[in-house]
Amino acid sequence: MARLPNHIGIIPDGNRRWANGRGLKKEEGYAYGLKAGLDLLRAAKRRGIRELTYYGFTVDNCKRPKEQVAAFSKACVKAAEMILSESVLLRVVGNRESPCFPSGLLPYTELKADSGDERMRVNLLVNYGWEWDMKHGFPSRNLSRIDLVIRWGGMCRLSGFLPVQTVYSDICVLEELWPDYENSQFERALEWYRRQDVTLGG
Repeated sequence: MARLPNHIGIIPDGNRRWANGRGLKKEEGYAYGLKAGLDLLRAAKRRGIRELTYYGFTVDNCKRPKEQVAAFSKACVKAAEMILSESVLLRVVGNRESPCFPSGLLPYTELKADSGDERMRVNLLVNYGWEWDMKHGFPSRNLSRIDLVIRWGGMCRLSGFLPVQTVYSDICVLEELWPDYENSQFERALEWYRRQDVTLGG
């Protein structure tokens, strides 16, 4: 049986470039990534992946023009609704004290599940910052170690994505922009992971 990661981190980059390439306003690209996220979630469930973490938006992203901030905030709220429709456990992690944090996501900042709950866990990083995480005693501490990070959009960097959980992650960078997601890309990343020599320093 092929070796699978238990926990996968998703960096869905390229929304603005995708929109710009189609003559749309940059902020219009975020909504087009919603279906991609749902398709990937369903593909991961079929594969038996136990935990997924999506990078929604960061503290630094809030420095962008207000139209973009409003658009990706709205997209994250909609993403949470779509995720919950899949009978998974959702937890939102991020600076909820900031005005940039969507109030509609506050109920999901505390994961309510008993130890026997076998449902897939899905985490959504919203208004997340690595410095915020460190300075506040790591609110992300209950998220498990990430085995594989998949980044769309061709940029080879983590952009502050959960520095503790990614300490031994394998990082697969895909050239395709996030709104152009297809399940074949996810399968390609899993095949790439299968070929890696995972030693965890041993």
